[in-house]
Amino acid sequence: MLFNSIEFAVFLPLVFFLYWYVTNRNLSLQNGLIILASYVFYGWWDWRFLTLIVFSTCVDYLVGIALSKSENQRKRKLLLFTSIAVNLGFLGFFKYFNFFLDSFEDAFRLFGQPIEASRLNIILPVGISFYTFQTMSYTIDVYKRKLEPTKDALSFFAFVSFFPQLVAGPIERASNLLPQFYKKRTFNSEKAIHGLLLICWGLFMKIVIADNLAFYVNTIFDDVQYFEGFPLIWAILFFTFQIYCDFAGYSYIAIGTAKLFNFDLMTNFRQPYLATSFTDFWNRWHISLSSWFRDYVYIPLGGNRKGKLVTNRNIFITFLLSGLWHGANWTFVIWGATHGVLNIISRKIGKTNNFKILKIGLVFIVTMFTWAIFRANSVEDLSYIFSNIFKLDLSSLIGLSTMDKFDFVKLFIFIIILFGVDIFVARFERKGLKLSKTSYVLITSILMLAVYIFGSFEKQEFIYFQF
Repeated sequence: MLFNSIEFAVFLPLVFFLYWYVTNRNLSLQNGLIILASYVFYGWWDWRFLTLIVFSTCVDYLVGIALSKSENQRKRKLLLFTSIAVNLGFLGFFKYFNFFLDSFEDAFRLFGQPIEASRLNIILPVGISFYTFQTMSYTIDVYKRKLEPTKDALSFFAFVSFFPQLVAGPIERASNLLPQFYKKRTFNSEKAIHGLLLICWGLFMKIVIADNLAFYVNTIFDDVQYFEGFPLIWAILFFTFQIYCDFAGYSYIAIGTAKLFNFDLMTNFRQPYLATSFTDFWNRWHISLSSWFRDYVYIPLGGNRKGKLVTNRNIFITFLLSGLWHGANWTFVIWGATHGVLNIISRKIGKTNNFKILKIGLVFIVTMFTWAIFRANSVEDLSYIFSNIFKLDLSSLIGLSTMDKFDFVKLFIFIIILFGVDIFVARFERKGLKLSKTSYVLITSILMLAVYIFGSFEKQEFIYFQF
């Protein structure tokens, strides 16, 4: 079920009503309703994939309990390995089986020994990368004795399947979200009003900005060999904002929806295009994923504790795996490796408060070109883009005969509004200011009016659903 769909517009008020007016006196009933609603939400795509999330949840719940009862280190390692093997096994099979098979064939072909292997017709379950990482973090934390395992099955199943963030994050830690399922929850009008504002802002980012930009971006990238120069530059620039508005928009809707039920999810984006370094960028972009890789990959590899050479190796490996997490394509691996190198360079340069505006501009431009790697459909397309991007011709300044100047200017206005809001919010939060209820209602109304007037209602999926 999509956040930007009629089905969700009916589903959310119905669940909200049942949650606060039918099950509100019993915590177990509330958690049970969340599980049922989450499974309906997830099963809306394909009910068969519910078996995966249920099985994964059962395994990690039982592993957590078993870990709490065992002091034998060998047995504890075996239990942890079971959890990781199940979660990564599902992820590896559904997401990477054909990718590794193709890579295996290519390697043999490179050495003059072509082979043929049968591919499987595998459908990628929506959100599998997100909920597997969420459940794995639970068992890892229990294994490391950083977290007490739960014996409350309802709370744990609700934690894993919580529908606002189930399919595209934020990737919540059990230490933050799970305890919220233990406590009696009462309706908080202030939090609900804030949640509605976040939902409306997320819908504005997705439907007005991201989906309008998608028309131009998809036209160029899906037939990239027919374009050069300015059309490629605009497509990369527009995708830079499309992916931000698409993914951050989802996160804002998820966080806002959770607030309607009196839950607090972690912040997933913090004005990433105002970053002054690439390290700073990853402290602002997809924060739940970057912090996951920091805590469960980078630090276990040794972090920055074993000298500069090992630190740089750890950074590179972490970003390489992060790139692969995003998809079964060599473009994602190259994208991850590129950001690994950029982060190593950022650490070498160090922090300085001089030339802040210049640094923001430089980081933004380089980040923009790395998004071309991310968006390219293949390595061949990527090679074509960077071979032809600077063949500039003023006669093709806009680059699409089907897009008039008004639409083109409108897209830039949306981007300027986005930058303006990010700058305003950054200063607003820094000063610790709060909006009045009247301001919430006014801004929410303006956003919904803008969505109605300027929105693209082709019901496009969120980009990160494919990951």
